Amino acid sequence: MRSPSHLVTLLLLVCPATVLAQTSPETASLARRLKEGAEPAHRVQAAGVLGESEDPEALGPLCAGLEDPSGEVRAAAAGALEKLGELGGVECLEARKDEPDAAARAARDSALKSLRALKARAPKFYVLLAEVKDTTGKLPPELVKATEARMRRKLMQLGAWLAPEKEGEAAAKAVLRKHKLQGYRLVAEIRPGPSEGLTLSVMWLRYPGKQQLLGSAQVEASGGEPYELLAALAPQAVEEATDSFK
Repeated sequence: MRSPSHLVTLLLLVCPATVLAQTSPETASLARRLKEGAEPAHRVQAAGVLGESEDPEALGPLCAGLEDPSGEVRAAAAGALEKLGELGGVECLEARKDEPDAAARAARDSALKSLRALKARAPKFYVLLAEVKDTTGKLPPELVKATEARMRRKLMQLGAWLAPEKEGEAAAKAVLRKHKLQGYRLVAEIRPGPSEGLTLSVMWLRYPGKQQLLGSAQVEASGGEPYELLAALAPQAVEEATDSFK
């Protein structure tokens, strides 16, 4: 078991902004450009950057981009969904089965093939991620949810199969037996950190059954806005936990 005092410090050398942002302002700005950009080239560019963003919140704007009047933009949105790698993109791509533009249709088919393959990968471990708790009492609920989404994304990238909420013990054990996996429950909390920063603590327990603590760690960051700090801490915390799974 890792020591509960295990600590990874991450210092973000950025200038704090004066306004508390709930989510990434860059993603929000790119989403507006993709939706409202006057020129198709501008919307194509916005889609491309969103695809490279590693931000789960880019999924919604990119799915909406599949409905753009320009076939070039629709193709760019489909390609960006493939790069983003969010499995939620499968549903909106499937909804474009009657795509009339050849280039956009090819991009859609490529993205669907890639995401379906990602979804079909053999899992490395089975994880129930509990709802992330904010013990600071100061963060917008949307930001806490965004942090949870980033943790889920990282888990998926590392080969986790995510257990559904309120899954019964018998069902969970059946999955573990069938796929010969180990099961883990991740419990994460956002806490105040030093230098007016934030700490993200994570515990991993045996899943399902009796909640046996297997290890814990915490990562912390300061020197930036909460959305910046948590965007960096969420994947780092997951890596700390899954390193022990291996």
